[in-house]
Amino acid sequence: MQGAQIIVLATPIFLGLIALEWWIGVRRGRNTYRVNDALNSLGLGVMSQVIGVLTKLFTLGIYVWVYERFAITSLSESSWLVWAMALLFYDFLYYWLHRFGHTCAVLWAAHVVHHQSEDYNLSTALRQTSSGWLGGWLFYMPMAVLGFPPLVFVTVGLIDLLYQFWVHTQQVGKLGWFDRWFCSPSNHRVHHGVNDRYLDVNYGGILIIWDRIFGTFQEELDDDPVVYGTRLPLRSWDPLWANFEMYWILLKDSWRTRRWSDKLMVWLRGPGWRPSDVAARYPHPEFDIHRPLYDPPMSRTRGVLAIALFVLMTAAVLVFLWQAHELSALALGAYSAALITGLWVMGRVSAA
Repeated sequence: MQGAQIIVLATPIFLGLIALEWWIGVRRGRNTYRVNDALNSLGLGVMSQVIGVLTKLFTLGIYVWVYERFAITSLSESSWLVWAMALLFYDFLYYWLHRFGHTCAVLWAAHVVHHQSEDYNLSTALRQTSSGWLGGWLFYMPMAVLGFPPLVFVTVGLIDLLYQFWVHTQQVGKLGWFDRWFCSPSNHRVHHGVNDRYLDVNYGGILIIWDRIFGTFQEELDDDPVVYGTRLPLRSWDPLWANFEMYWILLKDSWRTRRWSDKLMVWLRGPGWRPSDVAARYPHPEFDIHRPLYDPPMSRTRGVLAIALFVLMTAAVLVFLWQAHELSALALGAYSAALITGLWVMGRVSAA
């Protein structure tokens, strides 16, 4: 079965759990959902799956090419030990990809999409970038060189991704010993925080022990409630702008700075770094952790329309994902363009 088809089968489970989390939050008087924000997150997740169909040949193709030419051995797909080692090694490499995604500006430009929501709930888990394929593949090449078969690589990657869904919730508290070993809701809430002490920590996908080993672990503290979002807020429901905004900021800074070395460093240094000449002439607004949430008013009519568009677009995307492996390149391009346009329209309706 194709990876995209597995996502199709998992989608009703995702949506059902989102509905359950919303209901629990309402019953507890701690609802963490807003319609506009949730629709934006879900729309970005749907868009990332559409783009993923188009980029899979690139990312998986590179892995297969390296595996067939440079693997120092060929590990068996029938060995449970190979699968266990693959999952452990994939999670280790994910830690480093995730860490660089927060400390290298060009990688942050892709990953920032996942952090843009100022809410934190299971819809945030599905808020995924459409440009992560540009650099993410490089971090997993050691698995190809060590001889992990493509099927094993793809499967453990999907397991690692699916595991991370449930940790995006505020309805599950601390879990004792589990928090010490695994990425958990408490640990991952910290990762999404913009509080000073919560910046750039807790990168683990399944295991949190990587953070403990490499000095990037931070416990969630009762006296410092997590504030979610990014320090340069998106303030838009446009899914295309959500994916391109940070690249545009980096491109402008690179163009405006006078020193040639800084034109490169803009892309390679940390996301908060800017050349001094650019920062002086084009300052960013001061970060205010107490800023109001981006929550433009939306009429009931527009809300109903946005939800209807989301249902329609999600159904269309699920059909597309199920049949994508049978479509021609021309059909893939045409369907993808139509679906992305529909998702953009949904975002515009939510923002109006």
